[in-house]
Amino acid sequence: MLELVTLLAVVGMLAGWTFNKLVQQRNQVLAAWSDIDVQLLRRHDLVPLLVATVKAYADYEKATLAAVTELRTRSAAATHLPVKAAVEAEVEAAVHKLIAVAEAYPQLKADANFLQLQRDLIAIEDHIQYARRFYNGAVRILNTTVQSFPQLVVARPFGFREAEYFEVSDPQQRDNVRVELQ
Repeated sequence: MLELVTLLAVVGMLAGWTFNKLVQQRNQVLAAWSDIDVQLLRRHDLVPLLVATVKAYADYEKATLAAVTELRTRSAAATHLPVKAAVEAEVEAAVHKLIAVAEAYPQLKADANFLQLQRDLIAIEDHIQYARRFYNGAVRILNTTVQSFPQLVVARPFGFREAEYFEVSDPQQRDNVRVELQ
């Protein structure tokens, strides 16, 4: 009888430890997603300033400017991770295209506001890439735990599920942005 009580106590402690580990890992994934969201918000706050600065010089590039603004709105409205990731990849490509278009204007390339916005955007893009890598690392750890035995014995009944990676779903989004000025 004492052995059974001891065994149940050990199993209970291991289950509790596993549960707490899963909670910690799930919270790490949520915090990592929040970090991505903060960086995306910073990018979204910067985009209108960049668009306005470029617009002053490149008035005929209205289609590019409108596309960046429309994508920013779609991204803000997206709530499901794969949709948001896809729209953000489009935002990133559109912003890079906007900068490439802007660099065709010598006066704009020398404009202090544009240069500062460009530096800020590069810094934000670096932060987004870091946050995505951190998020995907947290997802990998959680997914490995949820899928591994004996942790899955605790994970499944308590509703712990695999998280989705932040990844590019369209291989064309990995290509360099091509800009053609007419």
